[in-house]
Amino acid sequence: MADDNDTGANKQNGGTNPPLTINGQYIKDLSFEAPNTPAIFSKMQDTQPDLNVTVDLGVAKMEGMEDTYEVALNLGAEMKIADEVGFIIELKYAGVFTINVPEENTGPMLMIECPRMLFPYARSVISNVTRDGGFMPLTLQPIDFVSLYQKSLQEQTKANSKN
Repeated sequence: MADDNDTGANKQNGGTNPPLTINGQYIKDLSFEAPNTPAIFSKMQDTQPDLNVTVDLGVAKMEGMEDTYEVALNLGAEMKIADEVGFIIELKYAGVFTINVPEENTGPMLMIECPRMLFPYARSVISNVTRDGGFMPLTLQPIDFVSLYQKSLQEQTKANSKN
């Protein structure tokens, strides 16, 4: 029975569904390369490596499943010493989420809350793989998904204003 305090999407379906359900999470793609080992290890003793980290998000509605989406967190890192590559790691870590919120909250839920839930697991995979590859574990710093979402909204607004 619906509670009189229910609001939004929960009231529409009788208040039985939580606002966010994680149906599953998984490694969708993983690549690790260390093309200049073992020579790079001795160079690492004398020189501080440069590290470049990239973050990207992908969201896709699941076909035939109402309010269910795949959210993919794409993380990449390249470690170099001078012009020599120490390692390159690319991870696509994804989850399937059912969203039960009013439509105006779906974007923030998919682009902020879902990646925030996936990140600790993806971070652990990156750390373990770099360690198992013979390097110091790469521990990624927390990511501000709110800022990433706001930036993507600004870019969409600029692109729409040009059309």
